[in-house]
Amino acid sequence: MSTLSDLVQRHADLGAADIEWLHLLVGDWQLISDLAFADLVLWLPTRDESWVAVAQARPSTGATVHYDDVVGSTAPEGQRPQLERALTDVAIQRSREPRWFGTYAVREEAVPVVHDGRAIAVVARQTNLGGARTPSRLELNYVESADDLVAMIARGEFPAPNAPTGPRRGAPRVGDGLIRLNSEGEVLYASPNALSCFHRFGVLGSLVGRSLAEVTTDLLEESSPMDESLPLVVMGRAPWRTELEARGVCLSLRAVPLTEQSQRIGAVLLCRDVSELRRRERELITKDATIREIHHRVKNNLQTVAALLRLQSRRMTSPEARAALDEAMRRVTTIALVHETLSQTLDETVDFDALVDRSLRLAADVASAGASVRTLRTGTFGMVPAEGATALALVLTELVTNAVEHGLAGIERGTVEIVAERVGSHLRAVVSDDGVGLSEGRVPMSGLGTQIVSTLVRNELGGTITWGPREGGGTEVVIDLDLRDPRQQAVLS
Repeated sequence: MSTLSDLVQRHADLGAADIEWLHLLVGDWQLISDLAFADLVLWLPTRDESWVAVAQARPSTGATVHYDDVVGSTAPEGQRPQLERALTDVAIQRSREPRWFGTYAVREEAVPVVHDGRAIAVVARQTNLGGARTPSRLELNYVESADDLVAMIARGEFPAPNAPTGPRRGAPRVGDGLIRLNSEGEVLYASPNALSCFHRFGVLGSLVGRSLAEVTTDLLEESSPMDESLPLVVMGRAPWRTELEARGVCLSLRAVPLTEQSQRIGAVLLCRDVSELRRRERELITKDATIREIHHRVKNNLQTVAALLRLQSRRMTSPEARAALDEAMRRVTTIALVHETLSQTLDETVDFDALVDRSLRLAADVASAGASVRTLRTGTFGMVPAEGATALALVLTELVTNAVEHGLAGIERGTVEIVAERVGSHLRAVVSDDGVGLSEGRVPMSGLGTQIVSTLVRNELGGTITWGPREGGGTEVVIDLDLRDPRQQAVLS
């Protein structure tokens, strides 16, 4: 399905500011659809003097009119005169008689969308009358609020540009709770769900006739932090979101000021009890912090082990024993680097490029024993799941160490290059050196390091590894494996 911008550019000649205004309207008109118990269809006049639907919304509070999407279709002949009058007169047009859609009647209204004093489109407000009955007090207040907002659209006062709604989850909807305020911030009406929200917050009795700002101020705890926007929201002065939190209860509030000729006449306030949602979020944050702290402590413990191995190595008189302890120290240090990286992020993935640059440079410096060895990395490893990051880091460290110690042995200058090719979850890593190469009859699997590498690649990473001569001299090791996210593996299994 084409997007709103695509349809506008295809059928009309609106400027970027007008298109952005339509996006703002469509982004917030579900509120009006729910309050009006009506479908909303955004009709755009086209270059060929027709009308095309570029967006639509269905109410979650009542029966819909359009069971099929109408976006991209042209307006029926019987509806066009009403749309054209609304656009030309820049005034809301209401049908005197309902229009029949098959077995049910529909009450229609055409609302001009005004931006910078010009009508640029028309919103059709269509109410299904199939289940018509005597409206309740709640429904009357819903519709009256919708009428005020629709009138603001026709005056170019809705939507409110640059109105922040907040990045946090739990935005209140119409059915969660609605409060109508007058221009002084006093409650004119509160829906049953809104009353329940504030009763849980500690409000006693009815809200009608009381200043919502005074009610909430009396209940807030002095020690609890308060959002600076709270007074503006609870008085309906600004189109913002805020939260009230006290005594273990958290309410999410959203204010929609109602204006007439730029003068504030009241506000619609939506509220939702998000106490359970915030509790779960805090639990997740606590768990994330705990996991990070565990990684940090593991890193510290591994660094302590590496330091002990270093001290023990210095006391060794046997060159073989000292070399073995140095290798163990290097491997422990590599694992510590992985946990250090994990302790600095909330995700269970590792930016492996930064990690491999640090570990490989360290491995080459330790193994070179004074020789000039340069390490190069081309390509990208990308983000690697923590489950495979330790094994992959150990494999690459071992391969670089072996390349320096064996491939570049006796050479004053040499280069070890790591080439990474990542396509989706598949990774191909090539470690090569420009040293002496593999001698005839030598089995690369005979050393401890290569045995460790082969075991990790095949058993831990589920990949393949091959050794061979490098073009132009030296040795080349090729690793192929799939790096799948553990969460995806859990789903697949």
